[in-house]
Formats: sequence, structure tokens, C-alpha cells
Amino acid sequence: MPASNIAVTHADTGLITAEVSRAERISPHFVRVTLSGEALHDWRDLGFDQWLRLALPIAEQTCFDRLSDRFDMRGYLHYLTLPRATRPVIRNYTVREARPEHGELDIDFVVHGTEGVAGPWADGLPIGSPVALIDQGCGFSLREGSRRVLLAGEESALPAVLGVLRDLPADTTGDAIIEVPDVADRQPVTAPAGVEVHWLVRRHGERPGAGALDALTRLTIPAEPLTAFLVGEQQLATGGRRHLVNERGIPKSAITFCGYWRRR
Repeated sequence: MPASNIAVTHADTGLITAEVSRAERISPHFVRVTLSGEALHDWRDLGFDQWLRLALPIAEQTCFDRLSDRFDMRGYLHYLTLPRATRPVIRNYTVREARPEHGELDIDFVVHGTEGVAGPWADGLPIGSPVALIDQGCGFSLREGSRRVLLAGEESALPAVLGVLRDLPADTTGDAIIEVPDVADRQPVTAPAGVEVHWLVRRHGERPGAGALDALTRLTIPAEPLTAFLVGEQQLATGGRRHLVNERGIPKSAITFCGYWRRR
């Protein structure tokens, strides 16, 4: 299982349903899907790396009405009892942008051809498709007394890193490392002036996250309170945490990490 120290929080809204109202390929490896629905007017917009459980239809007979309002262990065990022919696929995704005033929410999907389930679904630009989702809160929070950050991730973490950058206090300083597979996958960044954003384009055949991890180990980190946020491919998240703790002397409590996925 992917490693993480991110806590799960469940919103009072529980399971809500929505529909794909827009879908667009925004770069070589990203499709942006916009969800719309009346229930999204009540979405608690937390910003930063707010994430959700997203239930996707894999067949015409897929239904969402028997899913639990919480996807904790009890909810997951209930999910496993549902008939395979009608139960949706559930994946974790970060909110790219929420607009509760319009009942809308954007999610950016990484697409690699036919690889996976959610990517090909999004790549089909499934306008009109029904979905269901459960708000699970945020992983990132600034460490008390800290105004310096170190963020790192590859393309699967791009929405989370950009969301954190967007919502940081204006006086924040630090570094953000974002690795993408193509130079055209870079996105506009809103960030405090004191945070330097390092875009890396992965070399052909290189393991995802390896370039970001290497860049992290070579960073100069001033001796001041730090909040680190390391997410994406598991070796980047756990390897980065290990380096910061063992080589830089940064307390484990100052590091939020999550292996979103693991390359086999």
C-alpha cells in the first residue's frame, strides 16, 4: 500500500453526485474535467490540496446509489460487497479548482494512453457522464512558526502542489519542485513571490519522480523552521522524507508525505 501520513477527514456532505459538464485536453498529458451539480453548491472549499474519492462509471449499468457516505474501512468493506457488474471504480483525486458559487469543480487527470482506468475515462472527454464523490479534506498545513516550505511532486501531484502554492500566505518563502513528462505540461503558477518554482522535464525512460528527488537532495535549505510537502510516486515521497530526516535533520513532524501511486 502507498505510504502516507495524511489524515482523512469526512465532510458532512457525504456522498454527492454530479455530472461532467466540460472536458478538455489542456496539455499532452492532462485532461481537465469539470463536474457540475446542485450538491456542489454546498461544497466546502478548503483550497490547498483538498482531495476526494471519485466514483467513476465503467459500464452503462454502473450505479452509485448503494455507495456509503464515508469511505472508511466500513465503507470500503461495504463497497466490496456490491455486485462487480454495477459498482463504480473509485480513485483518489485532488481538486484543481472549486467554484461552489456556480456548483462546479475541476479535476485534472493525467493520461497515458490506455494505461489505468480513470485516465482513459477522462481521455474520452466524457461529457454528460455521471459521477459520485466524497470530500476527504486537505493533507497540507503550515507547521506552526514556519513560513518556509519545500514542496515536491511529479505530474500526479501537480494539482496538489499548484493548489498549495496558490493558497500559501503571501509572506511564505521556499522552493517547489514539479516534474512533468513534457515541457508543454507546465501550467500557470500563482505563488508567493518568495517561493521559487523549479519545473523539471523528465528525460525519456527516466523513472517518474527520480528527477524531482535528485533536485530535492541538491537544494540548499536554510536553517529555519520548514514545512515540507512531498507527494506523488512513492519513491519520491518516501525517499524525499528519508533524506530530509536523515541528511538534513528536519523533524518528521514537519514533513507531510503521501505516495499517490507506486511504479511497479
